Amino acid sequence: MTFGEKLFQLRKEKGLSQEALAEKINTTRQAISKWETGQGYPETEKLLMIGNIFGVSMDYLLKDSVEPSNDKDAGYYVSKEMAEGYLLSAHKVSKYMALGFFLIALSFIPYFIFKQDPAIYIIPTILFATFGIGMFVSASFLEEDQYKVLKTESLLFDEKYLKGLTVRYEDIKKRYVVINLVGFCLFAAGLLAFGIERKFITSEFLVPYYPVCIGLIAIGIYIVMRTSTLLDAYKLLAKNEVYTNSFGFKFRRKVRKKVDDF
Repeated sequence: MTFGEKLFQLRKEKGLSQEALAEKINTTRQAISKWETGQGYPETEKLLMIGNIFGVSMDYLLKDSVEPSNDKDAGYYVSKEMAEGYLLSAHKVSKYMALGFFLIALSFIPYFIFKQDPAIYIIPTILFATFGIGMFVSASFLEEDQYKVLKTESLLFDEKYLKGLTVRYEDIKKRYVVINLVGFCLFAAGLLAFGIERKFITSEFLVPYYPVCIGLIAIGIYIVMRTSTLLDAYKLLAKNEVYTNSFGFKFRRKVRKKVDDF
């Protein structure tokens, strides 16, 4: 079976028209038609994208085999457009997640300001907490399904793009490590103020400053969550080999395989 015959069969089995397939791999209907009639072959990037779409290996597409292979150990090809889309999505998700933690932390401030009157502090506390939870829910909706595969497969990239992405990751890592440290220091300063006052000071002179301490904790949490989430997104792409060799990735992959087999 030739490549063109395999492509035609796979396209029909998936119920895709030539126009629909062409749109998915960013080419023209005429190109798909020529490939299917044996008048040419797609470039490597397009072959990898075709393999992703139909869930078959490069060996199956290029060799004279009849049965398709679903072995994805070689990796899932990620185009530049998909990688940049994922990073843009990660920016939005990290913003909403960090804001959610920030608002939940702030929800404790009204208690320390109006703790003598529950009727006053209960409403702003509920509002802050509700908006914070709402941010979490929004973040879950912002995470697009098309990018979830990036967290479950070994990834392949265009070599030139990967080099540029790695440089960007190292640059961002240097800047974000400093910002992350600032966030952690703010968080620790706010937390230590509570600990020191309760452990060593009995005059409660820090009590009026509790809202400020909580504000420091909230800002610290926002900074740490925002930078950490973004760094993880860049690391997932630029250092995918490290990510895929982690225990968490291997464990999730084994669980998914057992579920699929079941």
